[in-house]
Amino acid sequence: MSGRTGEDMRDPKGDGLRARFTALGEALRSRFIERDDLVDAALAALVAGQHLLIIGPPGTAKSQLAGALCAAIEGARGFDWLLTRFTTPEELFGPVSLAALEQDRYERLTAGKLPEAHVVFLDEVFKASSAILNALLTVLEERRFHNGPRAVEVPLVTLIGASNELPEEEALHALYDRFMLRVVVDYIEQDFRFMQLLALGEPPPLPTVRLAELEAARRAAAAIELDGQLLRDLPTLRTRLKEQGVVASDRRWRKALGVLRASAWLGGRAKAGEADLPLLRHVLWSDPDEREAVAAALDGLLAAEQIRMRALVFQARALAEYPAATADDDEARARAALEARTKLDAVRREAEGLVQAARRRGRPVGELVRAVGEIDRLRAVVRRALGTALQ
Repeated sequence: MSGRTGEDMRDPKGDGLRARFTALGEALRSRFIERDDLVDAALAALVAGQHLLIIGPPGTAKSQLAGALCAAIEGARGFDWLLTRFTTPEELFGPVSLAALEQDRYERLTAGKLPEAHVVFLDEVFKASSAILNALLTVLEERRFHNGPRAVEVPLVTLIGASNELPEEEALHALYDRFMLRVVVDYIEQDFRFMQLLALGEPPPLPTVRLAELEAARRAAAAIELDGQLLRDLPTLRTRLKEQGVVASDRRWRKALGVLRASAWLGGRAKAGEADLPLLRHVLWSDPDEREAVAAALDGLLAAEQIRMRALVFQARALAEYPAATADDDEARARAALEARTKLDAVRREAEGLVQAARRRGRPVGELVRAVGEIDRLRAVVRRALGTALQ
């Protein structure tokens, strides 16, 4: 008998399920200003079943993003905790059962604690004591929790850790390595996005996905094939990084394939390929100083058209946000929308030129065409904003 669910039968390609993840991603990006990379990494971690580390100063929406991600998964249990050097195992894993002690068993009551959560957020994660560290490593890597004499399976999908700094103690390096994706965040840089932040009202409810749908997405992503060119590119990438003194473990390279598959599934691609390589910017470095070398090595693998198209899409998104970030004045908004429309038209022309150039070189253009479609969608947003401002 087939293991496909009724929903799978109605939607054999999974397009409806993927659309819900797409809507969730768009809602998170609108809620968390200038955090697109972080949202992309969080969704990839969720679908790949990997763990995410967010490095940045206080007040950069680290805990809010983790909370929103958990709240968007119907049926998922969440757990969050701020670690200090005084945090005890009981706070994370539950108190010792007195009833079990009376029967000469040492067991914890885990209800409402980390071992029973699907999505976990640990702030200041590297403040973990050695007593907590050993249990965390087993939970992260093996999805098991040793409760007395028993090793209990845990439902953990992803653990999101946050820290203001990297660990210095050697004992914490194993915990650090368990975070497959690592994203550095800072305070909002661009003034117009800072204005957007100040103008944000109460956000609408997030789109949701059911826990069973998340499991379906994880299975679908795990089945994504790897493009042959991608498999040829990865050894080249590893060699280039070694030449720059950037070395990732064999285990990290192996698990990175799951992240690439998740990226491809979220992007609606049948195979994981060069369009998914940019996500490795958050996978292959150990020290933040290595991020520039990783980005340069990845750019060296990507075709020039892909690199430029990524920049154009980023520019188009910023232009689409510009009218809404201006002062609350119809005339000013109309001027801003007109300026954004003119610049977006120029972006669209350059993007179409990249597609034609790629075709002439015999390069695949599917991802480039999808990017042009994204630019067209943003142009429509600006046209509507202009029409509203002129009414």
